[in-house]
Amino acid sequence: MNSSEIKHAQTQYAVSEFIRKRWSARAFNDTPIPQETLETLLEAASWAPSANNEQPWVYYYAFKGTEGFEKLWNCLLPGNQLWTKNASVLVLSLVRKTFEANQKPNNSAKYDLGAANATLLLEATQHDIFGHIMGGFDAEKTKNMFNLDENLEPVVMMALGYLAEAETLEEPFKTRELTPRKRKSVSEISKKL
Repeated sequence: MNSSEIKHAQTQYAVSEFIRKRWSARAFNDTPIPQETLETLLEAASWAPSANNEQPWVYYYAFKGTEGFEKLWNCLLPGNQLWTKNASVLVLSLVRKTFEANQKPNNSAKYDLGAANATLLLEATQHDIFGHIMGGFDAEKTKNMFNLDENLEPVVMMALGYLAEAETLEEPFKTRELTPRKRKSVSEISKKL
């Protein structure tokens, strides 16, 4: 059984296939993601809901083999560097902290970015692309590396690529790639009022 079969969500209810298929892979092969396909994923993200239609998300991305990829990769913590080196694309997800219309704080910005990232990842599954979102990066180093202004906050990094076999990974990542996913039950995360 390969990692895609192992990670395919076993749901209690009839969840859509593209949701059941999405998981945070670490093993990527060397097939490049075409520019147009990446732009399709980014456009999908642009259609996520946001407070006042602010769309506070900003994406910096780079393809493997470029200087930009090396810069992003160097901002990751060492544990994430071990497996992200094979990703086709690295993406830095940022938010504008204030509303553009009035410069007041946008307290929903990170929530909105999460919705955009989820939308991007769900679109990615339609193209057989897998993504892994990481909080394990040096935010201060990232701010300095990309000379970010005070209103732009780096929130998470994302690795994107086409799947490789789990055997291409070192431990402990190989075992994680081959371990079935688990989620809390609907009754554990919700309460009928």
